[in-house]
Amino acid sequence: MRHSEVVDDLEQAVALIFARCGADLRAAAPLGLGKPNRLLNAVYRQVKADPQRSMTLYTALSLARPSPPPGLAARFAGPFIERHFGADYPDLEYVNDLKGPGLPPNVRIHEFYLQSGAWLANAAVQRNYASINYTHVARDLAERGINLLLQLVARRGDRLSLACNADVTLDLLERIEAAGQPRPLVVFVVHPQMPFIGHDAELPLDFPDLLLSSDGPEYRLFALPRGAVDPAEFALGFNASALVRDGGTLQIGIGALSDALVQALLLRQRDNPAWANAVAALNPEHGALIDAVGGRASFAKGLYGASELVMDGFMHLRRAGILRRRVFDDLALQRALNDGLVAEVCAPDTLDRLLEAGLIDSPLTRPNLDWLLRFGLVPEGTQLHDGQLRFADGAVLESDLADGANRRQLAQRIVGRTLRGGRWLHGAFFLGSHALYDWLRGLEGDDFEGLSMTRVSDINELYGGREALDVAQRHGARFFNTCMMHTLLGAAISDGLEDGRVVSGVGGQYNFVAMAHALPDARSVLMLRATREVKGELSSSILWHYGHCTIPRHLRDLVVTEYGIADLRGQHDEAVIERLLAISDARFIDALAAQAKSAGKLRADFVLPDAWRGNQPQRLIAALGPLKARGALDPYPFGSEFDATEQRLVGALTQLKESTARPAGKARALVAGILRGAPGTDVEAELARMQLSRPAQWRDTMQARILSAALRQSPGPCG
Repeated sequence: MRHSEVVDDLEQAVALIFARCGADLRAAAPLGLGKPNRLLNAVYRQVKADPQRSMTLYTALSLARPSPPPGLAARFAGPFIERHFGADYPDLEYVNDLKGPGLPPNVRIHEFYLQSGAWLANAAVQRNYASINYTHVARDLAERGINLLLQLVARRGDRLSLACNADVTLDLLERIEAAGQPRPLVVFVVHPQMPFIGHDAELPLDFPDLLLSSDGPEYRLFALPRGAVDPAEFALGFNASALVRDGGTLQIGIGALSDALVQALLLRQRDNPAWANAVAALNPEHGALIDAVGGRASFAKGLYGASELVMDGFMHLRRAGILRRRVFDDLALQRALNDGLVAEVCAPDTLDRLLEAGLIDSPLTRPNLDWLLRFGLVPEGTQLHDGQLRFADGAVLESDLADGANRRQLAQRIVGRTLRGGRWLHGAFFLGSHALYDWLRGLEGDDFEGLSMTRVSDINELYGGREALDVAQRHGARFFNTCMMHTLLGAAISDGLEDGRVVSGVGGQYNFVAMAHALPDARSVLMLRATREVKGELSSSILWHYGHCTIPRHLRDLVVTEYGIADLRGQHDEAVIERLLAISDARFIDALAAQAKSAGKLRADFVLPDAWRGNQPQRLIAALGPLKARGALDPYPFGSEFDATEQRLVGALTQLKESTARPAGKARALVAGILRGAPGTDVEAELARMQLSRPAQWRDTMQARILSAALRQSPGPCG
């Protein structure tokens, strides 16, 4: 029997790792939040200092605090980074080396998902990126001879929780065992702030081979600052929110578009008439599609979440009472719930329905009783002996339910009881704000019981013997993901550029798109801004062709921009082109249509409808005007880690970055700074925050003047 060795000294843990694994480490660590940074750093330093040792680390999403270049961005970021992340946050040292001098020759880092856009210019990271579907990570790593697994966990008494990363760990260990390979040294590090999540994420204290109960002084978990949402993103969120079906299943990602979607869903529930008016104004031509795919009413049945990533939005949806449809890990029970034979709260006829559906037998058997106890349909302590049900209060009842009197007595004990063991959210990993972590730590009762972090193979795929149960649980599924670009023929570009460089990674996007085509009534929804700005130049995000794709055109489904919804499923190419043109930005549709005609994919006499030429930002502003006037479109809908002064600075700095992306823009900003003169009193608070109130050097003086000009021109963080 394996026993876990518990230590509370970081250096002792490192010594044990090398003693048991040898000089050649082939290590795996979770993506995102689950990395034990201090332990990883200590191991990395040992390898770095000794050329006789080596380490290959397989991981993903190595989170790093921002490190802006010197200038205005650094002046803004410095105080915020220390306040938000904490001065003692242990940055990953291999990340710092990748950004600077590079890794030593005896260290290799392979990641299957990158922090979005952070490594485009880093050749070493690009060369060592591994393009793997999230669900294939365990399979592929099992073939790499992994001898060390490191993970940050939560502890509650004599139980551990995989917490933020239940995604790959158990699948990886099982695949290694199935392949007949030695179990890697499993090292868990307890973090006192890590939220404890039960159920599938919960493990006994002796599960790891080595448990580091403390790696040093406590530090804050890595948390993402909440960003602003602009009018186009709000419009896109409202469009997408109309595709969600009451009583269905929800998967969403992270970022401004997801925040906008969640905010729209909240308004759909809290102020349905205002939400409906906004959706109608934004989508005057999509009423039939909305009725067929989504809905206009508030959420009477509620939603169930089955999402790779658990982020802040699920917290807000749960608090609002939207995320409340529970699913159960029993196929017969789930089907009975779906068919309306039974409800979560037992009615007077529930026992009859259970008998009719064959969920229990007459007379009751011991497996029947175990099933009733598992789902809370009879009181704890109920036993079955010699054909009699014996209750904890001393009552005795014959188990022959063909007898009407017995059936009525048992029905009286069942009526009013609520089914136990249901889950309102299954997720594979969580990452978000400090507010999310605080909420997760405080979950109790039904909120705690209804959340289960589980394997990514369960969340992202329909295999492993659970297919029928997944289909029963995930009815009405809407899988929302974002992409960067989309071709007129239906392919989506989400993870990389056509020159081969990787922006982020495929993660689980392909899995959810494919699953939407496999589930009977599910839909994949890809969201993207109709335009994008690169180095100060505006271009269409909908293109005729692009030399890379993440989602191939044969998996095309629903696409949403700020200008509307395109239903591409099962459509012929010309219809796909027309529907995507209808939600493109009007400033680019003539050129796009011309390219399609030139390729023979759009008939030569096709005329662009006048309505499509209204797809410009001013239409969105007009449609959202009533909501904005009521204060319902706060650019920070879920709060912000920035104070009011910093929010204004964020808007000005963002605008300044865009306007100075090209040399001509930089020159204009410099001239404006020279001609404008000294800043006025209207920007005193902002300059003080940037430590530019009393510039000591000419460079500081110019920065103060350029920033002052940007502050006066910027309408705020949301446009």
